[in-house]
Amino acid sequence: MKIKLVKASELKSEILKKLYYENALSCAELSVLFGKSLPIIMKAINELIDEGFVVEVGYAPSSGGRRPLNYAVKADAMYIMAIAMDQLSTRIAIVDLCNRPVAEVEMVELLLNNNAVALDKLIEYINAYILRNGIDTARILGIGIGMPGFVSAADGINYSYLDAQGQSLNEYIFKATGLPTYVANDSSVIALAEQKFGVAKAQEEVMVINLGWGIGLGMIVKGEVFRGYDGFAGEFSHIPLFEDGALCICGKQGCLEAEASMLVVVEKAKEGIKQGRLSTLQSVIDDPLKLMGDAIFEVAATGDPFVIELLSDAGYKIGKALAILIHIMNPKTIVLSGRGAKGGKIMMAPIQLALNKYCIPRLAANIEILISELGFDGEIIGAAILVMENFDQEKLIVNTKRIQMNT
Repeated sequence: MKIKLVKASELKSEILKKLYYENALSCAELSVLFGKSLPIIMKAINELIDEGFVVEVGYAPSSGGRRPLNYAVKADAMYIMAIAMDQLSTRIAIVDLCNRPVAEVEMVELLLNNNAVALDKLIEYINAYILRNGIDTARILGIGIGMPGFVSAADGINYSYLDAQGQSLNEYIFKATGLPTYVANDSSVIALAEQKFGVAKAQEEVMVINLGWGIGLGMIVKGEVFRGYDGFAGEFSHIPLFEDGALCICGKQGCLEAEASMLVVVEKAKEGIKQGRLSTLQSVIDDPLKLMGDAIFEVAATGDPFVIELLSDAGYKIGKALAILIHIMNPKTIVLSGRGAKGGKIMMAPIQLALNKYCIPRLAANIEILISELGFDGEIIGAAILVMENFDQEKLIVNTKRIQMNT
């Protein structure tokens, strides 16, 4: 176990975060994790129980002596608003401290590109969602938002979308909602979700590919999200792979995104059907883009040859780009996550084929490629993690007072 030394004043909030991530732990396990004596840990746990944040959840397996009690975070002690955005739509949820929705997850259409009112519309949706579900804002720890674009999590600025006239989005949304707000790139929050709760749990070196309308990359390096010098690391989709390729939205030619993203797969499906290719997608060709994107995976599961061909082609190109990533980062694990994880089994073979062709065997030999079990929920979970990652002793004191005032 990795020991995390913390100040006495921070101990309670750190215990709460550790229980959030690990589900249930004993005092002995927490003592080892934080390098604190059992009496100090027990005192902090008892205070958290009295404050309504922690509960006893039965006994841990015996190691030979008396079975120790396990403790877990009290799921409904507080809530988190988690928001997952892509270029076309936004999902809004309020989850408990076990990441379970306490109200129906709502999806709204919200185009980000060239939309000057997108930020104000987002705030309108947030406030309406809270009001409609009757949840007291005093019980919401904060808002976590995963979003596409060049996002500086440190400054709270998205340089691609949601223009706040140079202001921090964190501050702008806080002023409009009264809730502490934290924003980050969607692929980074998905990587957090996979490393904390997904197939890459507790791994130190992980590359998470976000297969959405674009193709994002979240990097876990030495156990932490790696964001680079300016916070923009992970622009995997703009690796220039193809000479004289299609024009990308970034203004360059030959980017991976312009050749293999879900947006491109949908457009190729439409074009192919118009040119006479046979596919059961024919019935949804005139549907909105988002609905056709969802239909692609449903149709692929039935064995539609044209759709499998399109996903396989995208997978091979992604595999070619992964070869570059492997040569640079030499990760232990690569996770296929996001909306497109549903097509991961189809893409896996062509990805491996591309790695066999383009990757040095010694570098690729020990890499494990996994398909996310969180899938489309990964960004919601990652957005909730953003709030917990920023949870500290000061916020614990404030929220303890809020709970006491409302009981």
